[in-house]
Amino acid sequence: MEEVDRILIHSLRQAGTDIDEDVQSVKQFTSELIVEAVVKCLRVIDPALGNGLSHLLPPGMSARFRLGMSLAQACQDVGFKGEIGYQTFLYSNEPEIRSLFMFLVEKLPRESAEASDQPAGKSALLQRAIAAQIKAQLSVPWLPPSCRLPIHCKTQSSGPCHRFHTEPLSLPYSVKVSSRKQPKELQEYWRYYLLPVTAQPSQHSSVPASLLENHISELSAAQEWESEWNSQGLLSRLTPEEYRSRKKARLQKRIEEQLRAAAQPRPDTHGATRSTSDLAELLQSFGGASTGGDVLTKGTRFTHTEKFTFTQEPEKAAQQMAAAASALPSSHQSEEDLKAQQEAELSSVQQQLQQLSVQMDEVGGDIKQLTVSIQQVSDELQQKEVSNAEKKNSVKMKRQTIDLLPDAENNLLKLQSLVEASSKRVVHLASQWEKHRVPLIDEHRRLKELCSNRESESSRKLSEIKDLHDKIRQSAEEAKKKESLHKQLQTEYETLSKDVSRSAYTMRILEIVGNIKKQKEEITKILSDTKELQKEINSLTGKLDRTFAVTDELVFKDAKKDESVRKSYKYLAALHENCTKLIQTIEDTGTILREIRDLEEQIETENGKRTVSNLEKILEDYKAIRQENSALAEKIREG
Repeated sequence: MEEVDRILIHSLRQAGTDIDEDVQSVKQFTSELIVEAVVKCLRVIDPALGNGLSHLLPPGMSARFRLGMSLAQACQDVGFKGEIGYQTFLYSNEPEIRSLFMFLVEKLPRESAEASDQPAGKSALLQRAIAAQIKAQLSVPWLPPSCRLPIHCKTQSSGPCHRFHTEPLSLPYSVKVSSRKQPKELQEYWRYYLLPVTAQPSQHSSVPASLLENHISELSAAQEWESEWNSQGLLSRLTPEEYRSRKKARLQKRIEEQLRAAAQPRPDTHGATRSTSDLAELLQSFGGASTGGDVLTKGTRFTHTEKFTFTQEPEKAAQQMAAAASALPSSHQSEEDLKAQQEAELSSVQQQLQQLSVQMDEVGGDIKQLTVSIQQVSDELQQKEVSNAEKKNSVKMKRQTIDLLPDAENNLLKLQSLVEASSKRVVHLASQWEKHRVPLIDEHRRLKELCSNRESESSRKLSEIKDLHDKIRQSAEEAKKKESLHKQLQTEYETLSKDVSRSAYTMRILEIVGNIKKQKEEITKILSDTKELQKEINSLTGKLDRTFAVTDELVFKDAKKDESVRKSYKYLAALHENCTKLIQTIEDTGTILREIRDLEEQIETENGKRTVSNLEKILEDYKAIRQENSALAEKIREG
């Protein structure tokens, strides 16, 4: 138990418990030290649960009992399954406290249990300090500047708050395009003319937000590209550059198709001329001006009529407005007459606009009807052309047949000879085709099977490549973790004191391992000896029973005839009974010895529980409680 107690004490010191160097065993723990160690462990395991408990034992007995009950409940909440109560902390015994401390030490987080007192690297210490500072600042609630106390000035800045405003940044990335060289002009621009990142935004407060957004966009783009390449890029069997170029061409083609579809003239739109011209310019930038120009500039009779109507009506309206303006007297009309006249003109213009919109709707409906009728007429025309071609073919056949009628017999013979010759030729060609078809079918089957094998092989290799990509990614992550761990361990090793001899610890560990091996060998030897003795006892007992049965039978046969043999039979029965009693006595003696050893162990256990000292302490606490109760009663009487 000494080694176990040392490990427990070391872990409790790492958790923040102040234990003297003289304390080397759990037996030496006082109630105050037990309470402090349990509270410090609970604070590390569950801060929300342990921060509400005091690590100091109060002087009053009632407060001590309440603290003991709270600690017992907290340990049960954490997951302790053993028997626990206020007596575990106030009137402790060694086994219960040891089991409780073993449970709490196992519950401690590894980094808290290992890295509290051990020297770590500079980076690890800096990260811990930063994390502790951030945690402390986050635990303090934010207050407006007018409500802040002097204690909040250290953790909460008095400066103005800025909104999260981002601006685009220009960053010189040479890692992004590792396979292609950057142009020399671009490198010169980066080197001599590009502003630093902190000077690019219009406001200095936008720099962190812009950097965060830029980093997040790059990270998300890299993740999307990696997922797309692993899912679709590998299946395309192309290089990453070819896959990107094909995707770019496909996207450009789709945009061009959508723009062409949007550039088609529609009769129900009003601003078609301006939009088609803009789309034509945009299509020229995509290289489609040669095909889209005729479409955009082409017009029909109805579009020309609509254009002529809409161009004539504004001219008439402008002439009417000019005549009205010339007819107005410049000085004799009052403002009210001028307003009334303007409202009348506005209402007339609105009426004209409504009439024009109605006319446009009517023209649009007519255009739709005419378009439908044109489509129907074109379909009927196609059907008539098809029927006309069929009739021409039939007329041609009938004309040839009529030409052959005057010499019908000779023509029939010629036709029969042609049919026979053509049938023979067909049979000959079929036999030749059959000769060529069989090897071609075999070759086709072989190639098809080879292609299926190659596809299965390629799919298998593709799955292996995906697995290798996953393994490479996992190996890279593990390598990074191991490198960081190696650096941290290297710094810790450098900061460790070199005067500590490692061989002493190694020898101590080897001694412990050797003692454990010896104990195992001794236990195994004792168990084997016990088994051998039990086997020997069982064999002797069986042999004795068989011998007695045979002797009893022989002697009993002779005892009927001879008196001396009858006495011998009585002596034999008495001897067997005495031997049985002796064996039973020996077994009872062994049972009593085992019970004595168990009782001695129980006595040692009870002595380890410090029952006498606990009883004395309980009596003292009882007297203190009675004194507190009497003092409270006197206060109540006086009050």
